[in-house]
Amino acid sequence: MARRNRIRIKTAHEIARMRVAGEIASDILQELAKAVRPGCTTLEIDQLALELMRERDCKSAFLGYRGFSGQICISVNEEVVHGIGGPRKIQAGDAVKIDVGIVKGGWIGDNALTVAVGDVSDEVRRLLIATEESLFAAIAHARAGERLAELCGAVEAHVKPLGFTVVREFVGHGVGRELHEEPQVPNYRPQGKSPILEPGMVLAIEPMVNAGVAGVRILDDGWTVITADGKSSAHFEHTVLITSGEPEILTPRPRGVPGL
Repeated sequence: MARRNRIRIKTAHEIARMRVAGEIASDILQELAKAVRPGCTTLEIDQLALELMRERDCKSAFLGYRGFSGQICISVNEEVVHGIGGPRKIQAGDAVKIDVGIVKGGWIGDNALTVAVGDVSDEVRRLLIATEESLFAAIAHARAGERLAELCGAVEAHVKPLGFTVVREFVGHGVGRELHEEPQVPNYRPQGKSPILEPGMVLAIEPMVNAGVAGVRILDDGWTVITADGKSSAHFEHTVLITSGEPEILTPRPRGVPGL
């Protein structure tokens, strides 16, 4: 992989391998979304993820990362990201965020979505729809020749007029052989000089949007991020390849919020 401004440019061979990893990650994510139901625990979803990874001859990109103990990140309602599967029971009305990262053949596929469980509140419904829409607003700017700042700014520009806020402490990122590569991909327009996107760059674009204030805090487990005001949050993510033409989503799945 060549380096340009510290951002890794993938070769055609490497991109082909990332497509495989991305498709597997997407397949697992969609299967987990279908399994979410009232009464099941977040640990049960995490353990199902392990079974699905074993079936597909891949492993979690998250397990053991800086000591993380889950196969996936699973976060409910006020939990923004990095939730660890445990005894918490999922209930009707919940918004369940599932983030799946896998390693296949040394390459990473990374994607996330939020599931609406049963009848969610109108606020949560609007939040989930707006967050997924903001992901695609950002992807529309994932084109060679555009500045990364345009892509990042598209998320906040979409959700702010709707009364929602973007999390600033946690961001998207480049991805490839490593889970987190350059560049950082915030969900707001960053200050300073912004890189120009080039074919071969691969970005994990992941809006994290709150119904209330933008502030967050981390629980005592050292991982689970929750909203500062206890209101709901939503999270959607795709791994996206910059090409010479249209952006290519390497973690393809049908568009739409599961459960709505």
